[in-house]
Amino acid sequence: ILYEWFWWDKIWLPAELTWDDLQDKEGRVYAKASHLYVILPYACALLLIRYLFERMIAAPLAVFAGIRQRVCLRPEFIPALELYYTTGNRNPLQADMLGLSKKSGLSMRQVERWFRRRRVQDHPGVLKKFKEASWRFVFYLFAFVGGLAALHDVSFLVEQTVISSEFPLCPQSLLESQYWYYILEMSFYGCLFFSIASDVKRKDFKEQIVHHVATLVLLSFSWCANFIRVGTLVMLVHDASDVLLESAKLFNYAGWEKTSKALFVVFAVVFMVTRLVIFPFWIIHCTWVYPLHHYPAFFGYYFFNAMLVVLLCLHLFWCSLILRMIRKFLFGTVSMVWTCSEERQ
Repeated sequence: ILYEWFWWDKIWLPAELTWDDLQDKEGRVYAKASHLYVILPYACALLLIRYLFERMIAAPLAVFAGIRQRVCLRPEFIPALELYYTTGNRNPLQADMLGLSKKSGLSMRQVERWFRRRRVQDHPGVLKKFKEASWRFVFYLFAFVGGLAALHDVSFLVEQTVISSEFPLCPQSLLESQYWYYILEMSFYGCLFFSIASDVKRKDFKEQIVHHVATLVLLSFSWCANFIRVGTLVMLVHDASDVLLESAKLFNYAGWEKTSKALFVVFAVVFMVTRLVIFPFWIIHCTWVYPLHHYPAFFGYYFFNAMLVVLLCLHLFWCSLILRMIRKFLFGTVSMVWTCSEERQ
């Protein structure tokens, strides 16, 4: 009963259509929910591929770039302090220091030194960041190039109204290139979601989780409801700027600051053009306006556009961080030039 209620036609499709209308017929192949079952084993396979890639390719490349494994002094294992560190605050308050000192039998200064070394131990090294960025860069590069190759002959890349025309009864059959593009992208985001706990935790950790979940839900719904055209464009728009971001990170970790900053500025421009111009004013505009020319609004219509708006809100949040970084670059350069001119005078 729950299965039939969840897949009720009136929820995900316009009132005039049913799931029977999306069955293969007249030589046309439609996307099916059963196709998504392979995502889980593929995501696990990508985890294994990532492990081998980081050990056999990324690690030697890091050594070639002059990045070495950081050696830090491990603090002595003290149960009372370790319990407080894992369950409480990594920076204990002065009021708690006295109690921790009594429980551990150490002086206040020794407890403070133990927590400092313990924080350093958990802080991710440059080598770990380099290997993660290398893996993401390689996948985004192949995904972007593969996406362009898979979609170069599709007419809906040119005309806006074609994107939403005859949805969900698309006159074109599901292409094999579209199938693999979808499956590999969703498997990769599933791989990122599985490894997010062990990856380097950044300041936008919560936003990354929301992004991965929203992307998987959005792509899953677009696949099941045969909204393939918009889904492929969303993936292509995202991969375009991600390639530049990961490459900028790699050069930054390798110590090539000028190259890294130049790539970051190019990334910022591409990010704003693709995610703040093309994404809202082309893709979301198509999904928001043109479907109503063919069908009255239904739940799936609102759900799909809501997921797109969630991604747009995340783009605006990341845009603020990007602008903050660029301002830091500019003001840092200006202050450096001003200091040098004063020293010369």
